[in-house]
Amino acid sequence: MSVDRLKIDEPALAGAALADFTLAEDPWPLFAAWMAEAERSEPEDPNAMALATAGSDGLPDVRIVLLKGADRGGFVFYTNVQSAKGEELAQNPQAAIVLHWKSLRRQVRARGAVTRVTAEEADAYFASRHRDSRIGAHASRQSRPLTDRPTLMAEVADLAARYENAPVPRPEHWTGFRIEPVAIEFWQNGEYRLHDRIRFTRAGAGWSRSRLYP
Repeated sequence: MSVDRLKIDEPALAGAALADFTLAEDPWPLFAAWMAEAERSEPEDPNAMALATAGSDGLPDVRIVLLKGADRGGFVFYTNVQSAKGEELAQNPQAAIVLHWKSLRRQVRARGAVTRVTAEEADAYFASRHRDSRIGAHASRQSRPLTDRPTLMAEVADLAARYENAPVPRPEHWTGFRIEPVAIEFWQNGEYRLHDRIRFTRAGAGWSRSRLYP
């Protein structure tokens, strides 16, 4: 997964516990275990996820982003806050995600409120990125109209020259968001469309679990 790796702060379940995932009592170790399997089986970007947001008009919008952290606080991704998704989250700080692993015939869905990560978290992750990616974060006016690619690449070249002998700082408009889930659903493909599904729903400090029809 390139230089900037996914961070999962949860030990994976023991192998025996994965025999029937619908018996799991806690969504976070189960997610960690499924993600670890996906990292071994998916050929590219096992942390790719569809992110759905909606602005003040209520019209949904969706795109693929990369999950860059998961812990008991939620699911973390990074973006330009001046992008379409950043503006929609400012208007309506809620989101839904789905990760689909075709090689495993599995998916995980979650939704909940969204908050920004701390400046320290954003700085640490930004510093872990490839230098060219850090330059790109400065150059891209994400979601804004672009005349042509040479215009973008000229801006990249100018910034590369500016920071040639200096660290590339994190732009103020670039940070992370954490989705604090109120529900997490695990789905596994079954024969003849008889899939297995369990949904964890936030219940105070813990979770309630229910099995769902396919």
